[in-house]
Amino acid sequence: MHRLAAIAAVLGLPLFVVSTSTAQSAPQTLLATPSTVAWGYYSGSAKPALTVHSGDTVIMQTLSTCGNVDALKRDGVPEDQIPAYVKPIYDEVKDKGPGGHILTGPVAIEGAEIGDVLEVQVVKINIDTPWACNHFRPGAGFLQDDFPYSGDKIIPLDREKMIGHFAPNIDIPLHPFFGSMGVAPGRMRISSAPPWMHGGNMDNKDLVAGTTIYYPVLSKGALFEAGDGHAGQGDGEVDITALETNLTGTFRFIVHKDMHLRWPRAETPTSYIAMGFSPDLKTAAEMATRNMIKFLVENKHMTEADSYMLISVACNLSITQLVDTNDGVHVTCAKSLFK
Repeated sequence: MHRLAAIAAVLGLPLFVVSTSTAQSAPQTLLATPSTVAWGYYSGSAKPALTVHSGDTVIMQTLSTCGNVDALKRDGVPEDQIPAYVKPIYDEVKDKGPGGHILTGPVAIEGAEIGDVLEVQVVKINIDTPWACNHFRPGAGFLQDDFPYSGDKIIPLDREKMIGHFAPNIDIPLHPFFGSMGVAPGRMRISSAPPWMHGGNMDNKDLVAGTTIYYPVLSKGALFEAGDGHAGQGDGEVDITALETNLTGTFRFIVHKDMHLRWPRAETPTSYIAMGFSPDLKTAAEMATRNMIKFLVENKHMTEADSYMLISVACNLSITQLVDTNDGVHVTCAKSLFK
């Protein structure tokens, strides 16, 4: 299917492919094209690039935040390593902002209504290019006064050994994930930059393949988007970028009518994750802690007091990121705690 998607992208074939045998359950492929991306925003008024049903799986091709063809060539990326879909998207998409991420979607899920919960299973993530970029710029990042200039680096990726060659004698293990995965927050258009109740630019490096994220549905159809691919990242993402690269993700969508959430939460194969986002780091930490307490009370049938104590003695608060307007904190509790 991935090979078919690549061929379709080059030849200009249909944007998604549906198997003729079991259309309901067969994966559909959504390519990154000028008509299937949302440049810099989530919006409940956006026209769906694809509509599927609960239980369906979609393979989504996405762009990095490393720039257009000229910028990539200037930074040293060989032209034959630049995906063919980059140029038409940069040349043809005019509806941009207020953020800067190029997100694929939205994908509407039939039957998803406001107040429902959308379960998104991250089934698989492929790294599509043998390189990643990292860059910082004046006025952005965590240490803005220390770095009033720009910096750019291309990091070669060994996708067989799953390491990035950052510098001589410095290799980074690759753990690809999407920095931005979210649903539409009502009919308004909001920037792709800050994470919030809709998820979005969470930049949580734990949300790799095998993870499940639960989102409150905030608009009809949920309208899921993904992008801002990372081959890896450190907690904090202090210079404002990670190992930015082009990813293709396989997602399965399930609508829950019997669940209710105010903030996204996630599960990995080994852990439960609660999140908080706020311009104030302390507030984000309080939100994440309260959201984990709520999860433990509702799903593990613990008291609030025991939940509070368990988080203190056995769970971990981590700074997700410090650079996206709303800071992020996540609380991780190991599943092995619960027999």
